[in-house]
Amino acid sequence: MKYTPHDYQAYCIQRVVKDPAVGLFLRPGLGKTVITLSAINILKYFRWQVSKVLVVAPKKVAEATWSKEAAKWDHLQHLRTSVVLGNASKRIKTLNTPADVYVINRENVEWLVDYYRQAWPFDMVVLDESTSFKNSQSKRFKAMKRVRRFIKKMVLLTGTPSSKGLIDLWAQVYLLDGGERLGTTLSAYRERYFDPDQRSRTQIFSYKAKDGAERSVLSAISDICVSMKAEDYLQLPDFIQHEIPVILDPKAKKAYDLFERDLLLEVDEDIVTAGTAGVLVGKLLQFCNGAVYSNEGNVVPVHDCKLEAYMELLEQLNGEHCLTFYGYQHDRDRILEHLKKHRKDLRVRVYKGVKDEDAWNNGEVDVLLVHPASCAYGLNLQAGGRHVVWYGLNWSFELNDQGNCRLYRQGSPYEKVFVHYLIAQDCEDEDVMATIRDRADTHEAVMLALKARIKKVREDTSDDGKRVLDSNPES
Repeated sequence: MKYTPHDYQAYCIQRVVKDPAVGLFLRPGLGKTVITLSAINILKYFRWQVSKVLVVAPKKVAEATWSKEAAKWDHLQHLRTSVVLGNASKRIKTLNTPADVYVINRENVEWLVDYYRQAWPFDMVVLDESTSFKNSQSKRFKAMKRVRRFIKKMVLLTGTPSSKGLIDLWAQVYLLDGGERLGTTLSAYRERYFDPDQRSRTQIFSYKAKDGAERSVLSAISDICVSMKAEDYLQLPDFIQHEIPVILDPKAKKAYDLFERDLLLEVDEDIVTAGTAGVLVGKLLQFCNGAVYSNEGNVVPVHDCKLEAYMELLEQLNGEHCLTFYGYQHDRDRILEHLKKHRKDLRVRVYKGVKDEDAWNNGEVDVLLVHPASCAYGLNLQAGGRHVVWYGLNWSFELNDQGNCRLYRQGSPYEKVFVHYLIAQDCEDEDVMATIRDRADTHEAVMLALKARIKKVREDTSDDGKRVLDSNPES
């Protein structure tokens, strides 16, 4: 296929070719992979400035996305891509096979650095979904930092560089410039741009950006990072968001209220941390979906209300293909069981890899069940359908946004893309949906919503006790 880059793509290609380090913060659908491969082709075969390129990517992306993209375009088909996966012996064999671009999953970065040590051979490194390196304490960040001085050209790719706030940017930008723009240490960066937020007497749990911090940070990195939104540069299909209220039956709602009360009464709303919030919200969202894990790890079904709503939606879609995101393994298993029992006419698959991606895009799948973390990055699913269903809501804005962009992206054959959210009413689903709807800072919004729920539960419990006393004056 002949590649004719859009103006913005040509600009990004030139930036990668010209700059020793650049972050392409491009929304999904803008063609980050073909942009980068085109620049690699120029650098290696026309300017002879790089010899060996390493791409670090999420495992599902590493498996096929980069090699398939190179094979897709006429001007890239001579590029030799080699996927460095499998056990250690397979990885070593692959590394010793001549190629232009070596693609490895991010979990093996530390192993790769230890394997080569001072003999690091890659003069160009691409970090696909660079948010994987946002934690400066992670082993993969420290490993990449060790070999940074051997790398002539560093490229960062992501659509959501700061999904959980400005704090995410420091480590990523450090891998570009060694701390020149945002400081050489995370503590210095925090001191300059943030104030303590959630804290106890001895510990700070979170930080809040100072007034004007976002503008200052973005200004500081503007010369080294390119940020673009798909809707500003492409003719995309209409994006239609459809919120479907799911009413829990009286028995299920009573059970949810008791579950929430017992769970939240054990928590002090004054010291809720991001970690605490994540655990609590996760348990409540499980209940919204219809089943929960017991303390022993067993699945306990609690209601079928969302399952029934999902089946009704499939009926309304009248045979149109549906990409369904589930939240937990028990959600997937219960959906599969329900479809097998009630909709034997549908071709259903669980996404596991490239074969499922191809089958979906070829129109061979009616319902594709996907966990958002397994396919949010780099997968092109837009040819297979125009309906996305969120059976289980996800409080990660990044995963939600990236998941929707599997269909809502350049190259979609559809004029409209529909995103359906199944929302259990008067439950945690509504709080998470509010953060999605408002594109709010996820951590902050979830913690605030959770604190509000804890406060309400305590007030309701107190009121119940007061009513009992009022009805029994002798007590």
